[in-house]
Amino acid sequence: MSDAGAAETLFERIIAGEIPADVVYQDDATFAFRDINPQARVHVLVVPRKRYRNVGELAEADPGLLSRVLLTARKVAEIEGISVSGYRVVFNTDADAGQTVFHVHAHVLGGEQLGMFGKPQAGVH
Repeated sequence: MSDAGAAETLFERIIAGEIPADVVYQDDATFAFRDINPQARVHVLVVPRKRYRNVGELAEADPGLLSRVLLTARKVAEIEGISVSGYRVVFNTDADAGQTVFHVHAHVLGGEQLGMFGKPQAGVH
């Protein structure tokens, strides 16, 4: 973990119960809770209990834990009733991608028709 020894992240405080959250699912390796600024009808964050800075660091250090994060994302989609209609899983990696909490987390989005992401293309509406 590149942030070992650094101050606790917001997500670590949520996992520890120091900050309240609307918990959707948790197990021994992962923790899932609703985003406080939802970008879709369903917007749940899935975090590993063990902190890694971003998805690249997690993939390199512990691919099994990355797999657990993705399995939890699927479980969240099932719990939220969006596994059949479809859902998106997004990892933002570092500041240019919009990552603001440097504890890897997957966004599970769905429950409605989702738009495109990234910069809009000219002529596409």
